[in-house]
Amino acid sequence: MRRIKIFDTTLRDGEQSPGASMNVDEKIQVAKQLKKLGVDIIEAGFPIASPGDFEAVNRISKEVKGIVVAGLCRARDEDIERAAEALKPAEQKRIHTFIATSDIHLKYKLRMDRDQVIQAAVKAVKKAKQYTDDVEFSAEDATRSDWDYLCKVTEEVIKAGATTVNIPDTVGYTIPQEYGELIEYLMNKVPNIDKATISVHCHNDLGLAVANSLTAILKGAGQVECTINGIGERAGNAALEEIVMALKVRNDFFKADTGIVTQEIYRTSRLISKITGMVVQANKAIVGANAFAHEAGIHQDGVLKERTTYEIMRPEDIGIPSSKIVLGKHSGRHAFKKRLEELGFSLTEEEINRAFERFKKLADQKKYIFNEDIEALVSDEVLRIAEVYQLIDLEVASGTKKKPTATVKMKINGDEKEITVSGDGPVDSVYRAITELTGSKAELNKFEIKAITGGTDALGEVTVILEEGGHTVRGHGSDTDIIVASAKAYINALNKLALKNLKT
Repeated sequence: MRRIKIFDTTLRDGEQSPGASMNVDEKIQVAKQLKKLGVDIIEAGFPIASPGDFEAVNRISKEVKGIVVAGLCRARDEDIERAAEALKPAEQKRIHTFIATSDIHLKYKLRMDRDQVIQAAVKAVKKAKQYTDDVEFSAEDATRSDWDYLCKVTEEVIKAGATTVNIPDTVGYTIPQEYGELIEYLMNKVPNIDKATISVHCHNDLGLAVANSLTAILKGAGQVECTINGIGERAGNAALEEIVMALKVRNDFFKADTGIVTQEIYRTSRLISKITGMVVQANKAIVGANAFAHEAGIHQDGVLKERTTYEIMRPEDIGIPSSKIVLGKHSGRHAFKKRLEELGFSLTEEEINRAFERFKKLADQKKYIFNEDIEALVSDEVLRIAEVYQLIDLEVASGTKKKPTATVKMKINGDEKEITVSGDGPVDSVYRAITELTGSKAELNKFEIKAITGGTDALGEVTVILEEGGHTVRGHGSDTDIIVASAKAYINALNKLALKNLKT
């Protein structure tokens, strides 16, 4: 059974998804969860890209031990030096350097000839080797490169000291058969290929990222670069959860496996969705809401008689408890705490107490409490920040012949304030009232609402993005009343802005 390394680039390529940027504290939280998930390498960022990226790579290097931390850099001295500085505290560090090898990139982007690119690649690898023995080289746009030239580049960077060589499908152009043939060609034509691990990094522009990655594994690739939920540039990257479970479920075919703790997959997926605000589609493989749901009567009958009639893996294998209805209003604190443990949460006693209070209030409003409801409640506690602004009370009047009006009472720096404001709708009225009470100048860039579970009593989850003074923040709120959830999300974002302004 071959062991395939999982190189997670959620914090680098994944974060490059439009609207998916994370602050440093959120990146630390994700990195710690990726460690629990069991990934082999975390690509923590692109240190020279921004001070925030440098800080994220540096702090992850300090705070997340027992895992390889990688920093990306172009084939330039200043990039490599910056990455090396950021990675200094890491127990195990990797410098990942890249340059394009396709003629289209050489002509239009780099304006270099083939020999110049080889020289730059070799120089970069040798420079990186001054700081760490673990150096990865990526031939950007490899799948649109001349195969013989790609062989030459690969041979030379391995001679220079690269221990991993990545053959990325940067623009999602290739198809499985073609990609498999390319990997096989490299394995047979590069004389020193046995001195390095071949890695693959596939984009999903044609919806083939996972298929291409799995084909590459069949042909000898020993590392796969992927992201949680498949997030990333344009149409995204190969989805970690799909690759891992394909290898696990079909290990009879692939004869390969990973070190991933699969029971952590679902929780990791939910965390990424919560932090980035990128909703996982219901029919998404492995982690979608419908992945283990059976509605058709024939399917239900089959599954009830024998699970394997319609399920090729168990929900427990990825961290979803088999029971959908988990708790009700008569449940006690001990049962609630036990369910949190089963869902993989590790909270302080104070966080458990706050979450339990919210749970009891929700249980009085809903007939059934689902796992997703609990995750939303607990995520609010985990992501809780210092509160300058607190919502005390909210009343909204609205109707077909009545102008929407909101009365909002808040505690601001310890003082209670109240105001009544009209608007174009109930949410607009509430937001106008909050704005007047807080004196905020923030601009609302995004408002998104979704139901966590089914039914008219579903818990609603609202995500907003606010921008003020060059700072952009994401706020979250959940409640069975979508107007209250909207207010919570807005106030959560305002508290984040207040914290940023305090720091600056």
